[in-house]
Amino acid sequence: MSRFRSADSQALHCVLKASAIGASKPAAGATRIHSLGTRRTYRVSVRIFFRWVLARRVGTDMQSIAPELGREWLLERSTVVEQKCLDNDRQALNVVLGFDLPRVTSSYKGERQLAKQARAYTAAQVELIIAHQSPRNGFSTRLAEAAGLRAHELFTLRPASECPKTLDRDWSGNRFLGLSGALFTVTGKGGLTREVLLPAALAEQLEAWRRPKPVTVVDRGISYLNFYEVAGGNAWSKSFSDASQRALGYSHGAHGLRHSYVQRRKDQLQQAGLSEEQALLVDSQEVGHFRPDITQVYLR
Repeated sequence: MSRFRSADSQALHCVLKASAIGASKPAAGATRIHSLGTRRTYRVSVRIFFRWVLARRVGTDMQSIAPELGREWLLERSTVVEQKCLDNDRQALNVVLGFDLPRVTSSYKGERQLAKQARAYTAAQVELIIAHQSPRNGFSTRLAEAAGLRAHELFTLRPASECPKTLDRDWSGNRFLGLSGALFTVTGKGGLTREVLLPAALAEQLEAWRRPKPVTVVDRGISYLNFYEVAGGNAWSKSFSDASQRALGYSHGAHGLRHSYVQRRKDQLQQAGLSEEQALLVDSQEVGHFRPDITQVYLR
């Protein structure tokens, strides 16, 4: 009977086999891994699972790992990790190992207090934070607030005329209703490229940061082709949190800017005449979710 080389190397092997980096993620959902970030996350989950299998001596080769073992592992995990982590572990096993595991509900009671409180920043609070940042980091904070950007998406900014949005999605015609400015694109989770709208003055300032030629920047082990010399990624996110601590005495993290955007846009879209359901759908597309139920969490 052949044995695992190691849990770590076996996890890497399986995740690489399940990868389709560079291919567009299908709108109906992914059965392969389409982004480096997802690959890295799934590798961690599969590695933990393989270590659990080896420690329990319930399997020594791939053929011995039945879906029942995956469900047993998830049930154990459900007592020590939060629901989001548990859902990610389940998805990793389903995609990487070809399982079809049902959703398991977490019974873990250690929910972070941060997840229970409002995370949005007011416009006045953002100005106070920017005052405690360098000009470069502060400018990226303005970009993220204006368009609801993730930290790494700042590295992927391109004029929409140079980089079109993902075409195999049913984009709403009501996106950016009531707004004016210049269209750019960013590439987010799962390789989804979406349009974002920057106010004209901010877009003009951004062009002043245009690089003579694009460079490759690496953030958290992932490479991005970067066209503007703006801050982003982990370094900018840390700058934001540090500045928030100095300015306000606390930090909800840079992701709080996306909460601000979602809340602001939902109000604007409803004032423009959309129903609450329609506004939430448009809002979800503008921030790259395509799932209003996820965007709903940002409305706390």
